[in-house]
Order: sequence, then structure tokens, then C-alpha cells
Amino acid sequence: MPPVVAIVDYGSGNLRSAEKALARVAGERGTGQDVIVTADAGVVAKAERIVLPGVGAFADCMNGLSAVPGMVAVLNDAVIARGVPFLGICVGMQLMARVGREFGDHAGLGWIDGEVVKVTPSDPGLKIPQIGWNDLAITRAHRVMTNLPANGNAYFVHSFAMSCAREVDVLARTDYGGPVTAAVARDNLVGVQFHPEKSQALGLTLLGNFLEWRP
Repeated sequence: MPPVVAIVDYGSGNLRSAEKALARVAGERGTGQDVIVTADAGVVAKAERIVLPGVGAFADCMNGLSAVPGMVAVLNDAVIARGVPFLGICVGMQLMARVGREFGDHAGLGWIDGEVVKVTPSDPGLKIPQIGWNDLAITRAHRVMTNLPANGNAYFVHSFAMSCAREVDVLARTDYGGPVTAAVARDNLVGVQFHPEKSQALGLTLLGNFLEWRP
């Protein structure tokens, strides 16, 4: 059986676009992985690597994830206890935080020491949600961020972003009337606030790097 990349289906996320993008780069790079969208915690438990997408409000997404039988326990075991490579996308990245402050305070997975707060640009002409293309400023070297196209932009759609307690957990920022956390990483965890499946060459390169990454 080929190794499995499990995209977690909990009723929130651009699952098919992520599936198509990951399957494309798996084929192009010859990694031999099967990309599977699944709500089955047993499939996720056996996966070689795990992707958690997410679209919507923090609390709704966390509640949806918690409602899938056994999923949170399996994610904690696979990702935190066993070190399975993990990628969180958009709200999937935000759920990695300790707490989200959208429509009240809501506990996250607690994998990254940080809080998810409203984006507040200093320029009143910048609208919220932030929708569109923005540059990435990578803050430190990381395998998943290697060989990205020069002057490549990433596609964002969000109103909230993570504020990390530890600078070392920040992997990239973008500027939207001030610095906004665009990516986080520690150990076998990576999260991106933008949508790599919508970010053309930059996003496909990043997804390919994730498929080959051996933390």
C-alpha cells in the first residue's frame, strides 16, 4: 500500500482544491503517496502525513473537528505523540493555537503557544477581511519554505491571524497595514494562514516540499 496523505474532513474547508493540488504535486515529484480526503479517524491514525484545512469562524471549526468521533484524540496522538508531519491551512493553522478570540474565547488544539486575534491594519483604507495576494517575508530557514519562486505571492482570505507567544514559532509574515503572521512551524508542525492550493507556483512548491519533508 502506498503511503497516505490524509486531508481531514470535518465539514469545513476547501477540501477538493487541496486534494487536487496535493495529488498534482505528488504526481509531479513522484512521491508515490495517495492523497485521501477522510472523516475516518482510523485512516488519519495510519497516515504518513496529515493536512488540516479550514474555512469559517474559529469556534465553528473547532466544534466541527471535535464532533468527528475520535478525531482530536487521533490528531494529538499522531502529530504530538508520534511526530507525523502536519500541515494546517488557514483556519486549520489557527486551530493549532492555544486560544481563538473570534466571537469570544475558544480553546484550540494548543500545539502552538499563541492566540488568534482580529487583524487590525494601521491603514483605515485596508479592508477586513484581507482578501487577495500578498508577499511573504520568510523569517527563518525551513525545508517547507525552500525554493519558493522569487517575488512569489500567496493568496489570503481571512479576518483573524495568529499572534505567537514565541518568535521562534513564526515562520513567515506578510504586511497588511502592519505585520501579520503568515506561517508558523515547530518540530513536525507547519501552518500557513494563506491558501497554498490557490497560490499558483508558490503554493504548489510549498505543498511539494511538505510531501517530501522529513522532520
